[in-house]
Amino acid sequence: MPLRHLLRILGDEPKESRALTKEEAFRAMTSILSGGESEITVGAFLIALRWKGVTVEELTGFALAARGVARIPCQGMEGLVCVCPPHDGQVHHPPLDALSSLIAAGAGARVLMITDQGVPPLRGLTAPNILEGLGLQMTWDPTEAEDWVAKGRFAVLSATGMLPGLLHTRRARKGVVLRTPLSTLEKLLAPSHASVVLGAMHGPVLGTAVEVIQGLGHPRGTALQGVDGGVVPWVSRRTRGIALDGGHLVPLVVDPTDFGLGHDSEPELPMYGPPEEEEGACDNPQLIKDAQDVCDQVLKGVRNSARDAALMGAGVILKTVGLSMTLAEGVDLASQALDGGAVTERIAHLGDLSHQ
Repeated sequence: MPLRHLLRILGDEPKESRALTKEEAFRAMTSILSGGESEITVGAFLIALRWKGVTVEELTGFALAARGVARIPCQGMEGLVCVCPPHDGQVHHPPLDALSSLIAAGAGARVLMITDQGVPPLRGLTAPNILEGLGLQMTWDPTEAEDWVAKGRFAVLSATGMLPGLLHTRRARKGVVLRTPLSTLEKLLAPSHASVVLGAMHGPVLGTAVEVIQGLGHPRGTALQGVDGGVVPWVSRRTRGIALDGGHLVPLVVDPTDFGLGHDSEPELPMYGPPEEEEGACDNPQLIKDAQDVCDQVLKGVRNSARDAALMGAGVILKTVGLSMTLAEGVDLASQALDGGAVTERIAHLGDLSHQ
């Protein structure tokens, strides 16, 4: 198994340790996803990468290995944007990325969300929790996701449905507790021709993420340090990002006050005490209902911080895919789609598709 040898390269001897080449990273991830490595070895490898700091070359090699064995839908589909939030979800804030994506679809974008449920270490709320409250659902079938995007301009697809090998990593990731490079890898399972909106945690990972998007051949993309490292901008402060457009990387700052959408605080969820050791927010029915209620209020026309955050998130998606020239135009298109009923019509149409 190659992982043990590559682990020595990462940290056995300080004078001899170095980053992996793209080819070495490719071999490492191929071995991990095949299920041929022990949980202990995988955990040690992930920790070594985290403390060393993952490089663009390593992430690119990991992504190429994953894409080589994944069933990636919507290949060649024009006007496609893939929305890639953190798969371990959110605990203190509702996952508004689902709402932003639906609003963008209502405004004319073809949106494929790539996410999952119950992913460690956080095991927070993700888009599927919100969809359940709208009568919609995530699919594990890439063929079905492609059909929904083609007919309804929106689908939420499980990353493990595309790449079952990710399931081999779940127990090791739970034991590691901290986020690892796998948290970035699973957000990169997108067709290379598509535009990408990717959530990034604070720190240098922002630049790394957008350089990987560029290196994987995507024509357009946005890496954004939104709420909890997600794709939805903050409403109480500026959000940093980097946009990829025409081969150029351009710094991006999303300031809610520029659109009259600023608030003193973020939309938050009530706290019900610490979860049980083996549970996460995704196991708390009341927390899920609270998050669904937040989104339901937005769809009913309530004007609050959640609505404004979702509109900015939709604006980022629309600008990234090229349906608006500026972020302000994107937010305006999103507002028109939400207030004009296009989003509720889109949800009804998607509900029909998912029950066929």
